[in-house]
Amino acid sequence: MPPTESLPGLLESVAPILDRWGYLAIGGVIGVESFGVPAPGQTIMVAASIYAGSGRMNIYIVAIVSFITAVIGDNIGYWIGLRGGRKIVNRWGRYIFVTPERLERAEQFFARRGNSIIVVARFIDGLRQLNGVIAGITRMPWKTFLIYNAIGAALWVGWWCTVAYLLGVHLVEIMGHAHKYKWIVLGVLAVAIGTYVTLHVRHIRRRRSRSGKVIEESQG
Repeated sequence: MPPTESLPGLLESVAPILDRWGYLAIGGVIGVESFGVPAPGQTIMVAASIYAGSGRMNIYIVAIVSFITAVIGDNIGYWIGLRGGRKIVNRWGRYIFVTPERLERAEQFFARRGNSIIVVARFIDGLRQLNGVIAGITRMPWKTFLIYNAIGAALWVGWWCTVAYLLGVHLVEIMGHAHKYKWIVLGVLAVAIGTYVTLHVRHIRRRRSRSGKVIEESQG
């Protein structure tokens, strides 16, 4: 039986596969997205959580399937990267919109951020798909990758499943309204960060100035 309300916007595009294959669709789409294929993994997880909110699916099973397949998919990506991911991307990546340039940019970002990026990569489109592949290419220790990747997958699944389950079909509408004010929010954040940095720099300069005076007095 279909949910009481139809899925809004982009989420409607995954409804047919979700209606037909259920939890297998969730696992399959998230799994392939996690090792580099640009599939709508996050979209289908959100749609399934909305289904769960209307009684169509079980939210706990949705979350468990999403988490397990995300971790497995990323580990497959890690293996691909470790066993020659760069050559594979250079030869076949263009067919799934992963160009050498895109991979290089992702690698540079990955290298700057270190292990912490593994945790947040799930929330960043592009890195979500290439997370494991890049970790393998850069030869990150597998145990380190496994731990940080599992944490990131748990946070990603927990956040989107909870939000979509609670807000239901209103989620897209709320996100649409929030999008209208994103520049205001970014502006406020920029001002707040700028103010903090300015005050922090002033505090450091004053502390150094006081330390210098103390040293001069003690030498005098």
